[in-house]
Amino acid sequence: MQIAAQFYRLSITFWTGGITLFTFILTPVLFKSLSRDQAGQIVGILFPGYFRWGLACGVIALASRLVMRTSAPVPVILLVIMLALTSIQAFYIEPQAAALKRQIPSFETTPKEHPLRREFSKLHGISASCNLAVVAGGIALVVML
Repeated sequence: MQIAAQFYRLSITFWTGGITLFTFILTPVLFKSLSRDQAGQIVGILFPGYFRWGLACGVIALASRLVMRTSAPVPVILLVIMLALTSIQAFYIEPQAAALKRQIPSFETTPKEHPLRREFSKLHGISASCNLAVVAGGIALVVML
């Protein structure tokens, strides 16, 4: 049980720390320092690994929590929701957004009203909402440690 508790704490803090660093530090710095197209290309390259990291940490956290057999249901419920949101981002939103990005020659020159840009913006909004919900869930889990 002690080892499971250690894995749980590590996976929650690694997941929450990683997602927070990527969301609130790395991505804004890239978009502030580079052109929109360059920053978007870099972030697009990083996204598959970013989501795999979240899924791996989430699965380890959930498995560890289940092995611990504590009676508190809230952490397990939060983990399931966080994993579901990350899965939606990894397996549905990101592949569609990446395909759209390949069809848009440049975000700097393609008007925002262009149908592909609109569709991309819609997916980006959904993904950002999912991401913030996962960050909030992770912070809640860290507070509950």
